[in-house]
Amino acid sequence: MYRRSQYDELTARLAEPRGMIQVVTGPRQVGKSTMVKQVLQETSIPYMLVSADGISKDNTAWIGEAWETARTRMRIGRHTEYLLVIDEVHKIDNWSEEVKKQWDADTFYEVNLKVVLLGSSRLLLKDGLTESLSGRYELIRMPHWSYREMHDAFGLDVEHYIFFGGYPGGAQLTGNQTRWRKYIRDSIIAPAIERDILMTKTVYKPELMKQLFMLGCTYSGEEISLTKLLGQLQDAGNVTTLANYLTTLDESQLLCGLQKYANDNARKYNSIPKLCVYNTSLLSALSGVTFEKVYTAPAEWGRWVESAVGAHLLNYAEEQDYRVYYWRAGNKEVDFVIESNRQCVAIEVKSGGRTVNAGLPEFVERFHPKHSFVVGSGGVPVEEFLQWNISELF
Repeated sequence: MYRRSQYDELTARLAEPRGMIQVVTGPRQVGKSTMVKQVLQETSIPYMLVSADGISKDNTAWIGEAWETARTRMRIGRHTEYLLVIDEVHKIDNWSEEVKKQWDADTFYEVNLKVVLLGSSRLLLKDGLTESLSGRYELIRMPHWSYREMHDAFGLDVEHYIFFGGYPGGAQLTGNQTRWRKYIRDSIIAPAIERDILMTKTVYKPELMKQLFMLGCTYSGEEISLTKLLGQLQDAGNVTTLANYLTTLDESQLLCGLQKYANDNARKYNSIPKLCVYNTSLLSALSGVTFEKVYTAPAEWGRWVESAVGAHLLNYAEEQDYRVYYWRAGNKEVDFVIESNRQCVAIEVKSGGRTVNAGLPEFVERFHPKHSFVVGSGGVPVEEFLQWNISELF
């Protein structure tokens, strides 16, 4: 079975002396549970794996009971160390307070019990960690699958990766595009919106949130004002509500509204957003078109390529500590600008029917980026760029 790089990361951390809770986080259906189970199959540390799936959400005591069972097994087995893994921990109300209580007790009494937490809702994990467990945990981030991973694990070539994206569960279904599309909608999109977001955040207009996501994904690679988006949505709302919902979708690593690059934050945050999916599966499934139709239409294919480049940049931004923007001045534009430690890199995507305008030289003259280059025709091949470690640009 294919092992993602996080396998080695978690294995190495568990080999260290007990220090912090290890939290595996990432969007739905990227293989978090699979990776942890792979580590457990190889570890020499005795362990106990429990899941809160099916446990009543108000049964906070369940966490303490599981923890005490692990302590007891460690003591009776005369183990010098033990590992407790809790899956779907976010499904328990006030889970972080109980985890803090048990972890601090082990620390005080010098119980060598190591802990791994994971769950399908990135938002719920994030809220609980920031509320109660500050200073007690380390994150292991699992982004959407990259082109290299999908190619190595499932043999996808770059064109099919650009269209079908990076969900491993859908890789075996690409031969039947109708079935693949239903899988993405039913097994990924619906749970991500209806469970992970609507059960986590206070969303006063859930239908508006759903419509924003569905419509926003089809606009991936395009700049569009929230006012214009609002005019195409059926539920009444306002621009502020849409902006908040877009932020939530970004935190869930589904859909991002990139801000325009500028020298001051006020201009960045007041700009028209450029929408970009975190996984091109979302664009393809919701657009309702076939691979053959898009691939043979150069102008349309260019938007898919740009979305794939944007998704690659977005998926590693948090882990590698950079921000992603776009830039425009009149008719001159740069598709992506990434910024880290007051340095920036300008990236223009050229594919299909797209031509490079005068934006790149204009941006270089104004902002003096560390690097500026074209991805696609006449520049860095798309297949090569999608395998780059972006942090090395800085």
